[in-house]
Amino acid sequence: MMMQPAVTMQPAVTVQPAPYSPPPTPRMEPWGSAIFDCFENMSVCCLGFWCPSCLMCSTSQEMEEGFLLPLVDVGCPTMAMGTCIPGFLVCLPLTISPIALALRVAMRERYHIKGSVADDCLVTTFCNVCSWCQMAREIRLRRRPVVNNTQVTIVNMAAQYPVAPVGAAVPPMVSVVTS
Repeated sequence: MMMQPAVTMQPAVTVQPAPYSPPPTPRMEPWGSAIFDCFENMSVCCLGFWCPSCLMCSTSQEMEEGFLLPLVDVGCPTMAMGTCIPGFLVCLPLTISPIALALRVAMRERYHIKGSVADDCLVTTFCNVCSWCQMAREIRLRRRPVVNNTQVTIVNMAAQYPVAPVGAAVPPMVSVVTS
């Protein structure tokens, strides 16, 4: 008669894995300034009016993208040409500015700004320089130093331990007492 090995029982699973919960979505905020609020920052407004390519390049650099990246859009028909409607002071662009659109979408995602790609597409197509001005103002607004109202106490340690002049004999800090 053969002996059969003893059967050992495996412990039952007592803890089930937790259900998946997606990370909380960040709170979406509006733009810091409206698209036509150019007079909130006159330096940005003037730069956008007199030298929009300079504004585009500096804004791109402040977004930590390529400094000359917006110059790709300058050759784009949106910037170079337009269909002017007789009797109106409006030029309708022929295409979308791809770099302006990409940087605007990236800025919205980075700073959790309300909006959509369709809104960005319309703004960068029909109000391109104003769009760049708004992005420049937003960067300056978001990079403003945050004031922390916590109180800091500075302890002057030099007052407790006087410094001996150079070359002077320094007394020992610990006295040895022998009995």
